[in-house]
Formats: sequence, structure tokens, C-alpha cells
Amino acid sequence: MAVSIRLSRGGSKKRPYYRIVVADSRASRDGKFIEKIGTYNPLLAKDDEKRIVLDGDRAKHWLSVGAQPTDRVARFLDAAGVRERAARNNPNKAKPGEKATERAEERAEKQKAAEEAAAAAAAAPAAEESAAESAAEEAQSDA
Repeated sequence: MAVSIRLSRGGSKKRPYYRIVVADSRASRDGKFIEKIGTYNPLLAKDDEKRIVLDGDRAKHWLSVGAQPTDRVARFLDAAGVRERAARNNPNKAKPGEKATERAEERAEKQKAAEEAAAAAAAAPAAEESAAESAAEEAQSDA
């Protein structure tokens, strides 16, 4: 039998309250469980001592007999000092998706085209002014 340490949801709508339970992994989330080893109330402040209540001895026992904690429960166990949790690193998490990357490239191309057009427009009057100045200088030198 595969045993997991996980959260079982209770409370009313939009007012969650969780029990930290040891259950058969095939049982439903809020269904039959083997033992309740703690509670988690996400509505309390993060520094409140009653936010997470965990029986560390029972958690150690269940871990020693092969129970697998879920990711969230593993965080709780790490904070309680029961079990070390390896830090996770996902460098691709912050990267935008394909569509967002395409849109960013299109914006960059439009921006570049607009800058080139503005530079060309600024260079064209300057070239006309310099041509007019050189024509004026030639007219003065002829006179």
C-alpha cells in the first residue's frame, strides 16, 4: 500500500482549512485517511504559531515507514525541522511563452522600422539644408 502525507480540505467555501493526514494514495482527497498528524489554516497570518500545527514525532514515524509527502507538506516538514527538502530551481519558469516571444519580436521590428524612418526623415531635411547652404556659398563665391 502506497501511503502519502497530504492535505485534506475542510471548511466552507472561500474559507479553507486543511488537515495534514496520512492516507492511502488511492483514497480521495477528503476521504478516508489513516491518521491525522496536524492542521494548516492559510487564513491566519504567516507568523502565527497556530497556522501550521504538526505532530513531528508521528510525521517522522510515517516517513520512516515509507510515506511520501506532497510538495506542500514537504515544505511544512522542512520548516518544522522534521525532514530536509531539496531546493528546487526552474530557470525556465520566468521565460515567456512562444506567443509572447513572437509578439515581443514583432514589436521590436516595428520599433526598429519606426526609428529608421524617423532617422531617414531627420536626415532628409538636413541634406536639403546642406545642399541649399552649398548652393548659397557657390552663389556668393560667383558674385
